[in-house]
Amino acid sequence: MRGFMATDAAISPPSPALKEGDFVAALGRGLQVLECFGPGRERMTLSQVAQQTGLSRGTARRFLLTLTALGYLASDGKLFWMTPRVLRFGQGYLAGFARAEAVRPVIEAVSRDLNESCSLAVLDGADVVYVARVEARRVYSSRIDIGTRLPAHASSLGRVLLAALPEPALEEWLRRHPLRAWTERTVTDPEQLRARLTEIRRQRYAVIDGELELGARSIAVPVLDATGREVAALNIGTSAARAPLEMLRRSFLPVLREAAGRLAGAVTGW
Repeated sequence: MRGFMATDAAISPPSPALKEGDFVAALGRGLQVLECFGPGRERMTLSQVAQQTGLSRGTARRFLLTLTALGYLASDGKLFWMTPRVLRFGQGYLAGFARAEAVRPVIEAVSRDLNESCSLAVLDGADVVYVARVEARRVYSSRIDIGTRLPAHASSLGRVLLAALPEPALEEWLRRHPLRAWTERTVTDPEQLRARLTEIRRQRYAVIDGELELGARSIAVPVLDATGREVAALNIGTSAARAPLEMLRRSFLPVLREAAGRLAGAVTGW
């Protein structure tokens, strides 16, 4: 899925429940500087960082120099880029989210049985974030890996996770995140998306056909934690040339549901 490796995700404002004075704005801006680095923005100048974050050049410079001194960024005097130190955050999250020894074999088995790529993802703001993936061997690689972000409203993983949100949370999500058109098939009308999500809640799976990339299809099911909450989604990604829509429902869906059952309790909610 070239061109869909990441979507911009700015630091959210503090929760209304947060007491005044408890929010550390400087920390929020520092994290915003780190988040502005990503695919297509691996190395940036001070001016580019300031533009991406909306910070003044002086403020952006102080944060960049501080993050460099702490070892999270490196610089040649003109460009700045992330160092491997930032991976500590991702490793800590993945270790707390899922038992790798339980998750990886299940996803590998699904990919092997169906000869398609299988992924596990969670919802984060406007996007889904891939937390586990096994890619089928193909001449063409999707370039999706752990940490990849895709728009939730246009992906099967995202649709499943959005359908699991309580109504007030879904309305807040729709208010905060515009529904961008990725192809001419992308659902961009909130009412139409609500109708699709209602159907997903009823049938317990989601199918996407060319809404993120023309010719690409996927099917996803929810994954529950030990308390029965839907905290992740499991999907198979394929192409229209390899898999008719009926094949997704008839052949892929039972395998995904069985795998999701095996994963239940292996992932942890929050």
